Amino acid sequence: MLPIMKVSLLQFLGFLLLSWLIHCHAWARYKFVVKETPYTRLCSTKPILTVNGQFPGPTLHVNKGETIIVDVYNQAKDNITIHWHGVKQPKYPWTDGPEFITQCPIRPGGKFSQKIIFSTEEGTLWWHAHSDWSRATVHGAIVVYPKNGTSYPFPKPYAEVPIILGEWWKQDIMQLLDTFLKTGGDPNTSDAYTINGQPGDLYPCSKSDTFKLMVDHGKTYLLRMINAAMSDILFFSIANHQLTVVGTDASYTKPFKTDYITISPGQTMDVLLEANQPLGQYYMAARVFSSSNLVAYDNTTTTAIVHYNGNYTSPPPPPSFPQNLPYYNDTNASSTYARGLRSLDSPDHSINVPLNMSTKLIFTISVNAIPCANDSCAGPNGSRFAASMNNISFVNPSIDILQAYYNHINGVYEDRFPNVPPLIFNFTADYLPLELETPQKGTEVKVLEYNSTVELVLQGTNLVAGTEHPMHLHGYSFYVVGWGSGNFDKDKDPLGYNLVDPPLQNTIAVPRNGWAAIRFKADNPGVWLMHCHLERHLSWGMDMAFIVKNGKNPEEKLLPPPPDMPSCY
Repeated sequence: MLPIMKVSLLQFLGFLLLSWLIHCHAWARYKFVVKETPYTRLCSTKPILTVNGQFPGPTLHVNKGETIIVDVYNQAKDNITIHWHGVKQPKYPWTDGPEFITQCPIRPGGKFSQKIIFSTEEGTLWWHAHSDWSRATVHGAIVVYPKNGTSYPFPKPYAEVPIILGEWWKQDIMQLLDTFLKTGGDPNTSDAYTINGQPGDLYPCSKSDTFKLMVDHGKTYLLRMINAAMSDILFFSIANHQLTVVGTDASYTKPFKTDYITISPGQTMDVLLEANQPLGQYYMAARVFSSSNLVAYDNTTTTAIVHYNGNYTSPPPPPSFPQNLPYYNDTNASSTYARGLRSLDSPDHSINVPLNMSTKLIFTISVNAIPCANDSCAGPNGSRFAASMNNISFVNPSIDILQAYYNHINGVYEDRFPNVPPLIFNFTADYLPLELETPQKGTEVKVLEYNSTVELVLQGTNLVAGTEHPMHLHGYSFYVVGWGSGNFDKDKDPLGYNLVDPPLQNTIAVPRNGWAAIRFKADNPGVWLMHCHLERHLSWGMDMAFIVKNGKNPEEKLLPPPPDMPSCY
């Protein structure tokens, strides 16, 4: 006979409350209204697409391991999806967001309640639109605090400030997209970069709206850096101040001091700023990093101002400009910074680099060209620009791959994405035959067994125009165990891997005409997109999807879809 348990009234009421919370899914809830908003700054009166009328959009605040609900209302004239960049969404890709990969878009007038499941992430992430080029203005920060009762692995800062780097076009962003897709050419370069929605007082019309960070001498500030730019890797620096990097992509790093950071589109950095300079004003500034002379870029510089609070006997002098901000083609500066990123690997933030690999993959990433009749397109030699992974230029299906996989719908995708490049040649040669430039088109996925350990080498090529590629994997963070220039050597290059404390990231910038090796354990079942975060390359087809199969146990299986998935028809 089982013993009778004595339960106090307080314990009983607590049990009822817990049961109600579980039954009613009483997580924190946010409302996102996507709509056109008149915008009168930046020398422009054009309407832009925003969330809740804000640019950048609202910041989400959560604690590690929490779940939230975001009700997304589409009150715009175009379709929309929202992606929670860097959130792993364990066993629940349904609300990850990429259009025609895990969902069909939210139609104008529609609504989708997205459940966002945080797990191991801690630090700075971000959210953004994942349909067409809407993310140019539809984006915002996600701040993931430590669990209640725990703390940062560094002294608590006096204040925390999101610093979102963006990119701005004077023309309508959807017209820009339509034009370059129709002509087959490259999109126009942007007119400005921005810091927290403003280009700074080096641009016309922006002096009064330039973002100012007000600081007190002797205090330390945590800058939550996000590169939301559409097209470019950026250098960032603050005049007369060193920065201490303590995290990247919501994973802590060994702290290291630097005069500047290099941050790719999609990446986040947690950076400490010590306000230790004399009373005055100092520019923070960002400008492009691009090692290729063949790729057009915006050569302007965005600024904001660090302003020290205090009693000024006269107006403060003009801000000083950072002397350590690297020039656009300084590859040594970029690689030196990248080498400084190492995982913290402390008792409270341990790492687990996969060592025994069951699946080894090599994917080439290329800019391509497709011939046009009568050389009638605006790409190189009258061709149409394209992009590919392993020579396959991805084609979006008519319904999302996740729905097709879950419901066993045939004909939506094929699962023949190759493990290695189908064409082997000197990928980084200065001159390559034109016949290598044309990719195949298809909707191909790579299927991974549950719990397989994956090493993926991303190999850049010099087809059409070699450049850096910030590659982002949904549903996972991965260890960047190695990178280098030239063609990957499967016998020699792994000897130099860092298997002790490599950085844990969700976005990695593959060097121009070089390679990067990443490792992860395929323990998150579902459909997960991998793509270049340079938006024009994604538009041209530089993406693919992994299907990670279910495990054997119930807790290793894909969860069912929510009842309000957007319709594909």
